[in-house]
This record gives sequence, C-alpha cells and structure tokens, in this order.
Amino acid sequence: MKDFTVDIILESLNEINETFKDKKLKDISRKTQLFGSKGQLDSLGLVTLVALVESKISDKYNKSITIASEKAMSMKSSPFKSVLTLAKFVEELLNEK
Repeated sequence: MKDFTVDIILESLNEINETFKDKKLKDISRKTQLFGSKGQLDSLGLVTLVALVESKISDKYNKSITIASEKAMSMKSSPFKSVLTLAKFVEELLNEK
C-alpha cells in the first residue's frame, strides 16, 4: 500500500478532528476504525472525510475520483471500515484512471 494514500486520509481525519468540539476522534492511526459498529465517524463525519480525501487527491495529484460510488456501496466488505481499507479502495480507484 502506498503511504501517500494513508497520509491523505490521516491528514483529513486530523482536519475533521479540529472541527469537532465535543466528540474528538481518538488514536488516529492506520488502524483507526472509521465507520460501522466500531467506527468513530457518524454519517456526516464520513461524508466530510470522503469529500476531503477526494479534494486532496485532486489538488495534489490532479486526479479526480469518486469514493462514495455504487461500487463502494456494493462491495461485500465496506471500504469505509478503517483507514487501511479506505486507503486500499482509493488506490484501486486511482489505478483505474
């Protein structure tokens, strides 16, 4: 897995953390659980994360991807489960381009 993808997600999570007043994300790392039964993000937080990651990839690498897609929603194992699963999915999208 390419570190730049993980770095973009972690950077985005830290930005989200700065906007939360009461509910801070804890222990942000490669293994952070994002969404689901053990996830730290609610639906608004997940949407914010997706938007930030898409924007950062567009700005830094001049590539446009859509993370929240039918492909993502139909996967057997959710790409939104953790930082690592999201990074893997983002890399798949980038490799398709």
